[in-house]
Amino acid sequence: MRPLGELEAEIMDRLWRWGQPTTVRRIVEDINETRPVAYTTVMTVADILHTKGWLRREKINRAWVYEARQSREEYTAKLMRDALGSTENRKGALLQFVEHMSSEDVQALDAALRAVVGPTADGDHR
Repeated sequence: MRPLGELEAEIMDRLWRWGQPTTVRRIVEDINETRPVAYTTVMTVADILHTKGWLRREKINRAWVYEARQSREEYTAKLMRDALGSTENRKGALLQFVEHMSSEDVQALDAALRAVVGPTADGDHR
């Protein structure tokens, strides 16, 4: 999976953050608060994201309303799986990744592993 381009990421970020369907007009207005972008440019990129399967859309009155098909967490997890799949030394890549994690991220990873693996017969988690 290719990472999102700059404007694709800006559009997806807003849709993920807002958590509700929205129009291109609202996305453009929000982006224009920090930098200029044309309505037609955002409309084209939103259409491309729809074609790629990232967005679902519905026509309400005369405007398309877009929403994300997957969460930011699902997107991030796919990027991580793809990155891990690009090496022959998965153990080494994981070790490098974990060595550079913050203690908060290590705790979150430990909790995620415990949730997936579950307790063993002696009460420990593996």
